[in-house]
Amino acid sequence: MSNYYGPAHRELQDAFDSRRLADLMEGGVMHAEFAPHEVEFLQSRDMFFLASVDPAGRPTVSYKGGAPGFVRVTGPKSLVFPWFDGNGMFYSAGNIAENGMVGLLFIDFATPNRLRVQGEAKILRGPESASQYPGAQFLIEVQVESIWVNCPRYIHPHRKLSDSKYLPDATGSSPLPGWKRLDIAQEALRPEDRARVGEAGGVVDMDAYAGMVQRGEG
Repeated sequence: MSNYYGPAHRELQDAFDSRRLADLMEGGVMHAEFAPHEVEFLQSRDMFFLASVDPAGRPTVSYKGGAPGFVRVTGPKSLVFPWFDGNGMFYSAGNIAENGMVGLLFIDFATPNRLRVQGEAKILRGPESASQYPGAQFLIEVQVESIWVNCPRYIHPHRKLSDSKYLPDATGSSPLPGWKRLDIAQEALRPEDRARVGEAGGVVDMDAYAGMVQRGEG
C-alpha cells in the first residue's frame, strides 16, 4: 500500500511504464528528515513557492521571497519562514490557519536544482516570533512530512541581477510599494501607509501605475 499514490497515479504510471521509478522515488528518495546538504540548500535560498488549500478545497500557490537565509531549518523535521506585508488578503496565511497542509518548492535557477517539501504549517503570532525577522508580521512554522529532490532538467537557468528593493532592512523598514499609491486603494490602506503616499510621489491612477510596472517601479 502506497502513502502517496492512488488508482489514478497507478494508471498513469502503468500507461507510461514508470511504476518502478515511482516506487523507487517513494521507497528510496522521499524521506522525512533534512540531510545536512538540504539544510544548507534551503537556508541559502532567497525565494520559494508555497502551495496551500483554500476553504473550498481549491489549491493555490504563491511566491515567497526574502534575503538569503530567510527560511530557517529549526529541527530535523521543521522549518520556519517570515510573513512580510503583502496585499492584505492573507490568502495563503488564512488557508494555513484553516487547513495547514502545505507544499514548498525551492529552486536554484543558477545550478539548476530543486527540492520539494510537504508538511503541516501553523502561524506563530507572538511578538517574540516576529522579532526574529525585522519587518515580519508573524512566522509560519512547518512540521515536515516528506522531502525529496525533483529532476532539474526543465529549469531554465539564469543569474539573479539583484535583491528586491522591498526587502525589509535591519530595522524592518522598506519602501512603499507602487500599488499602494493607486487612487482606488487609498480608502482601503492602513493609516500609516496612507501617510506615506505623499512621500512616495503621491496618488496615481491605473494608467500611471501600469507605466510604473513597465519601468520596474511597481
